[in-house]
Amino acid sequence: MKQREEQRVLELDGQARERLILWIRRRMDEFGITLEALSAAIEIEAAKPKYRDAYGNVWDGNGDRPDWLTRAIHAGQNIEHFRC
Repeated sequence: MKQREEQRVLELDGQARERLILWIRRRMDEFGITLEALSAAIEIEAAKPKYRDAYGNVWDGNGDRPDWLTRAIHAGQNIEHFRC
């Protein structure tokens, strides 16, 4: 019984995903957005630092947390204070 319910949920998720993809494609067509333009925008956004301190240290949020940010958090700063 549980397995059938899990399969049903997976099928519904797959259907929702397909509907979302169709909606996105229609909006891209409507606004003239190409896959190349979307890809370039994602790359630019991914390259932006997500955290910055007053000394110019930056971190993009990927990989291990840098020492400067770890020290600041251990000193009582909230990580959101450094969000760009």
